[in-house]
Amino acid sequence: MKKNNYVAIMAGGIGSRFWPVSRVDYPKQFLDILNTGQTLIQATFDRFVQYIPVENIYVVTSIQYKEIVEKQLPDLNPENILCEPSRKNTAPCIAYISYKLNKLNPKSNLICAPADHLILDNTSFIKTSLEALEFTEKNNALLTLGIKPLQPNTGYGYIQFEQHAVSDNIYKVKTFTEKPDLELAKTFIVSGDFLWNAGIFVWQTKNIIAAFEKYLPEIHELFEGAKNTFNTQKEKETIELIYPLCLSISIDYGILEKADNVYVIPSSFGWSDLGTWGSAYQNLEKDYHENAVAGDNIILFDSTKNIVHANGDKLILLQGLDDFIVVDTEDALLVCKKENEQNIKEYLAEIKRNKGEKHL
Repeated sequence: MKKNNYVAIMAGGIGSRFWPVSRVDYPKQFLDILNTGQTLIQATFDRFVQYIPVENIYVVTSIQYKEIVEKQLPDLNPENILCEPSRKNTAPCIAYISYKLNKLNPKSNLICAPADHLILDNTSFIKTSLEALEFTEKNNALLTLGIKPLQPNTGYGYIQFEQHAVSDNIYKVKTFTEKPDLELAKTFIVSGDFLWNAGIFVWQTKNIIAAFEKYLPEIHELFEGAKNTFNTQKEKETIELIYPLCLSISIDYGILEKADNVYVIPSSFGWSDLGTWGSAYQNLEKDYHENAVAGDNIILFDSTKNIVHANGDKLILLQGLDDFIVVDTEDALLVCKKENEQNIKEYLAEIKRNKGEKHL
């Protein structure tokens, strides 16, 4: 039933690896990282509104981003913006929307998806999502969308699945593996039964609530005890009270790695988590020297395979750079080898120690 299908767009992250464009007060989900004319959350919303009723689309975000969401998604009912008073990873975020929707509609069937991922093939994504919703509507299943890997990427988690399908293109999950080293990632690719973990989940709210009760009872008790205030004027006050008491834990680690009713659909819809400048480089158009340039006043000499991102009127000239990330903003400049992009979080910690939080 279409009216039982809902979406929660998770938009609370700070996107620190896209510094200095992504900042704590205006993170990457609200930016047009790939110069498409749309921010990442706008593209995500537009994708879902094609097959989910707009009144059934929710955004879960930090309270400090509420006004940004309202401005960027004017078609979204402001009451469908759920504000987290503190960052507690994905399990409390998913608990909030799941317990709230279950009170509203006990038959609710929910897709949880990040706001800041890139999906190039919307038609294929919608087809896969509808298959997932149909399966979870009929089965006690916690389902995730896995991406057929293109190369041994060490920046993603992996899902191993059993070889016999339980339904058309739906498989039981065997194991979850956190980000592996390169040698292990290569082994995963060769074996053929591993997928990238896209962090997109589908389930009936009653089934994820049962999983919270079994595997994360502390979180379950908090939300179960508060459920009578959901969808009332007391909801905001209740969330501000119980959220700080929640364990900070991911849904993968807290539930999916332990549950025995987890399934996956191997998918190909042009997905990237856009987690780093390197992943943006892979998805931007490049010139004949393989430079990806986002900005109108950038000139490169003797330079190859760089990503350069700059806004504004400042003229930027680069010479002799290969495989670099160069990002220029009004108050900060990043020049970093692409191979060291995973260290940007460490560099930010150093900035915080030496310069405070002004530039974060």
